[in-house]
Amino acid sequence: MLKLVEALTRQQKATIFLVLDLLLLPVALLFAVVLQDMPVSAMVVLGQMLPVLPYIIVLTAALSYWLGLPKVQLIAYERHAVGQTAIVAISAAALEASVCAVFGPELPPGVHVVFGLSYLLMMVAVRTVMLQMVLALYRRARPRSRVLIYGAGNTGTQLAQALKTHDGIDPVAFVDDNKSLQGLMLVGLPVYAPSRIAEMVKTRGIKRVLLAMPSQSQPKQAQIIQRLQKLGLEVQALPSFAQLTGEEALVDKLTPVAPQNFLSRDACDVPLQVAAGSYAGRVVLVSGAGGSIGSELCRQIVACQPTKLVLYELSELALYTIHQELCQRLEGTPIELVPVLGSVTDPRQVRRVLERHQVQVVLHAAAYKHVPLVEANPLAGLANNVFGTQTLARAAAEFGVERFILISSDKAVRPTNVMGASKRMAELIVQDLATRTLAHSPGTKTVFTMVRFGNVLGSSGSVIPLFQEQISRGGPITVTDPRVKRYFMTIREAVQLVLQAGAEAQGGEVFVLDMGEPVSILQLARQVIESAGYSVRDADHPEGDIAIDIIGLRPGEKLEEELTLSTELIHTAHPKVFCAREATLSEIEVAALLRALRQAVAVGDEEGARQVILRWVEGYVQSDLQRKTS
Repeated sequence: MLKLVEALTRQQKATIFLVLDLLLLPVALLFAVVLQDMPVSAMVVLGQMLPVLPYIIVLTAALSYWLGLPKVQLIAYERHAVGQTAIVAISAAALEASVCAVFGPELPPGVHVVFGLSYLLMMVAVRTVMLQMVLALYRRARPRSRVLIYGAGNTGTQLAQALKTHDGIDPVAFVDDNKSLQGLMLVGLPVYAPSRIAEMVKTRGIKRVLLAMPSQSQPKQAQIIQRLQKLGLEVQALPSFAQLTGEEALVDKLTPVAPQNFLSRDACDVPLQVAAGSYAGRVVLVSGAGGSIGSELCRQIVACQPTKLVLYELSELALYTIHQELCQRLEGTPIELVPVLGSVTDPRQVRRVLERHQVQVVLHAAAYKHVPLVEANPLAGLANNVFGTQTLARAAAEFGVERFILISSDKAVRPTNVMGASKRMAELIVQDLATRTLAHSPGTKTVFTMVRFGNVLGSSGSVIPLFQEQISRGGPITVTDPRVKRYFMTIREAVQLVLQAGAEAQGGEVFVLDMGEPVSILQLARQVIESAGYSVRDADHPEGDIAIDIIGLRPGEKLEEELTLSTELIHTAHPKVFCAREATLSEIEVAALLRALRQAVAVGDEEGARQVILRWVEGYVQSDLQRKTS
């Protein structure tokens, strides 16, 4: 039967509707006569009208066809089509009344009125019945998807009305958080509380939920979606009309607030001026050139007008990205740009690059720096951060590089994690080379120095981009401990001060940057939430948008970081750069450290590597959590 219905052309369907309407006309007339109390029978009256009835039918058919009523599809038969039907019915009644007045028989006025009304109702009823029959055929032939509509407001009810005529979707019920709506019937569907979703999924075979709450905030929608997906439901969200018409930016187009806006102090802009002379006209190599710090180093060094900039990077994508950016910036300038894909742990490649390009300044930013990842992969972290620094620094001394500047971290001070310990070992290696260079070849020496600073806002893996990503998913934001505090600095000012310190270095200094007061991570999380236009959901504000979850300190994480091993700081030419006096290891001790560490890494002995750290890194303490996981 369904195949027969689908096989009909549009013209054939229009013809069927027109024939049905015309067949209904004498039926409606007979019905109107029957209802009247007349001296003769209804059939006699209808027989008296037979001579003029064909004229009424033909004229009614012409009007109906002219209005396009037979061409209206069943699924599109709505208010406008009903209006056209009313015009046809009224016109047919007026025509019937006129013909009877002229040619007879004479009928009471009530007959004409009842005829018009009954004809209208019959045409509407026939189409309604036919629509239900066709939909029933489709339901049998094609299984319909049973759905819940989450949101019983205007959008939800309009959606339910639209879906009732859909041949593939069957709305079962509404779900709404509004308790005043729960228990009501809206557009023929019951409204339930969200707590009953799991029950309806099992009893009514529901596999999809349509989220009809476009005015609700994105985080709340995301929370609802996550909750529904945990029940194994497919969730589809209905956009608002403002989004559909382009008057409101979609969530994908929202721009996160710049990380530097969360700095609890004014960012320091440090024009290099005199310091730029240490890099101008020289060949500069930046290791880790594609990272957050490395790429900013490259941008600012380019402004110092070196003759050549060597981009040394392990990640192909990161190298490609920074190389493309700088190529556009340097177009038309004499500065040569050299991309080098490789690892600083490869001695032959490092030596070849330094010799071939006659590098004069090395800025060593390459490192594995994400604390949890290095904690989970200690041998890889130690090999890259310690032996990579040793390889690059020794080659720099061998080929007469003027300056070698190590980018270090505040996590190197009394570390509680392998990443911090690896950076402290890297510092010890650079300090040892600086001491030996000054002692053995004071005339022609490489200036070895290091710059230590804390967290950089907006760097890869830093906390603010993480918070912003968690907000985009609807939360919650995760904070390890409410007491955690960190030093923060923008990438731009950190790099400016690194270059400033590197220019002032005489050899062996540990430069420390003034990063202001440490910032509470919990307070920072609240700022990020509020800057995104949302509110914090907690015990005092249960209706808020984004929750903050306290997940506990990760292995190797400290509550607060330090910048120096001692409290003695020496002022330099720049007010935000200080020099720390710290104890160093002797040449023999550094050699013993590297020998023991290399042996542990070579045999894959993680516990042995941790023992080397305990032996040689001042202040290193394993937390209870680390001992359990190691």
